[in-house]
Amino acid sequence: RERGIGVVPIPGPCALIAALSASGLPSNRFAFEGFPPRKSQARQKFFASLREETRTLVFYESSHRLVETLSDLKASLDVGRRLVIGRELTKRFETFLETTVLEAHDRVLADENMQKGELVLVLEGADPRALEGEIRPEDLQILKLLLGELSLKTATRMAAEITGIRKEILYQEALRLKGAGSGAP
Repeated sequence: RERGIGVVPIPGPCALIAALSASGLPSNRFAFEGFPPRKSQARQKFFASLREETRTLVFYESSHRLVETLSDLKASLDVGRRLVIGRELTKRFETFLETTVLEAHDRVLADENMQKGELVLVLEGADPRALEGEIRPEDLQILKLLLGELSLKTATRMAAEITGIRKEILYQEALRLKGAGSGAP
């Protein structure tokens, strides 16, 4: 995968393992969550309950609910997490869409074929460092960019959505950055 060579599963009795094996996401620890709830509000609550799960998550979804599910996923989880959507696995029109939670909805809307067939969603687990409040350089850069354009509260909230780091931790870091920029200690 890292060298651009396509990885595809061989047919087997279990779509979740086929999708996981070819997704490129960590497979040493994963959780199968089945089908998400049918109704949007219940789905958002379900996804929010998985926000701090560090294992790779695998879901099944029907083609007629995929777009709404991706929208609810985006509203409920860190938008920077990687997501692989496997469609029609081990069949003639097998497709793997590698994307992020942020981009998945729009990419599926742009490709009518991604809204057909049997689907497996493989979602990257939460970053344990983000849960512990460790801010990586790329997270800090996101926060700085947002602070340059938005209010402290809005920038902090959006950075938390993008990075998965708790708002309280980012707020403290934002205050530190604002203080450093104003010449205060």
